[in-house]
Amino acid sequence: MTTITNIEDLRRLAQKRVPRMFYDYADSGSWTESTYRANEADFQRIRLRQRVAVNLENRSLATTMIGENVAMPVAIAPTGLTGMQHADGEILAARAAEKFGIPFTLSTMSICSIEDIAANTTRPFWFQLYVMRDRAFIERLIDRAKAARCSALMLTLDLQILGQRHKDIKNGLSAPPKPTLANLVNLFTKPRWCLGMLGTKRRQFGNIVGHVEGVADMSSLGAWTQQQFDPSLDWSDVEWIKRRWGGKLILKGILDAEDARHAIDTGADALVVSNHGGRQLDGAPSSIEALPAIVDAVGSQIEVWMDSGIRSGQDVLKAVARGAKGTLIGRAFLYGLGAMGEAGVTKCLELIRNELDLTMAFCGRTNIGDVDASVLL
Repeated sequence: MTTITNIEDLRRLAQKRVPRMFYDYADSGSWTESTYRANEADFQRIRLRQRVAVNLENRSLATTMIGENVAMPVAIAPTGLTGMQHADGEILAARAAEKFGIPFTLSTMSICSIEDIAANTTRPFWFQLYVMRDRAFIERLIDRAKAARCSALMLTLDLQILGQRHKDIKNGLSAPPKPTLANLVNLFTKPRWCLGMLGTKRRQFGNIVGHVEGVADMSSLGAWTQQQFDPSLDWSDVEWIKRRWGGKLILKGILDAEDARHAIDTGADALVVSNHGGRQLDGAPSSIEALPAIVDAVGSQIEVWMDSGIRSGQDVLKAVARGAKGTLIGRAFLYGLGAMGEAGVTKCLELIRNELDLTMAFCGRTNIGDVDASVLL
């Protein structure tokens, strides 16, 4: 097998090993995918300032995110259907993150449940919440996250309605895959994936099936989810969730400085500058483009993080230099997971760490806390 030296190598391997509908689900955007592409392209346009003759010994990437010690300013982002990239995918990714020393965030729309992650890890993880019309279900989800000792709740604000993702529509996305001829032909070419799925019982949305009245299988789940994402979500709901949760709250999906100021008013502990990986509003700015104005607007009043488009440690350094206190990776770790399971997620994190460390050193810095806009041209 080709030696893995970057995230792109993991992406190519994942594309070979993951069924088309699930690979496309992870690696696509909405409409024309212009924002999806801009997320990566805009990072490439940022230039770094190389320095020399600086003592580069004793370098450190360690920092904190919402008061938690992290090995580098990176956390695993919440991603739906992670357990369809690889059998028991959320458990494997959570284990890799724990061993590496960074936070893992479980999505509401995960295959493995909150309880599955709690049973297979020893350090607290974060839970991501979508607001549904069924508020009683939301209350139960929050209570389950508390019982699992989750150390933060991440509320996603940019999915009140679903962006149109053409590939998902064309592929007839479902979990597990529907036994159509096209799906069966594609699955026949993915023996490793199929063997893994045969070895697990986790093939549906573990946080929902069995926890919602009237939802017991995929057909009833599909009808429920179409009706449940709540377009009426507003800032008063955010404040209600903050009170109901009572712990650290992260607001994800901020692209506008005015919304960032609203986030402060809710008492949230951090916000994530994010366009949902280009999967919602096509034509919105890239996250790295939107980041500086939001940092300027909220200053040190709240921790500002960012996601969308990070494919290397250099991207992490550029985000930190533009004011991000932390970053989240989604597709990068999914490529690793789809390619090689838990070992692939670990490989992804090692690649990002090494790229971040080397790039920081070339820019004349030895501590991630000393990285600022002066490392950019």
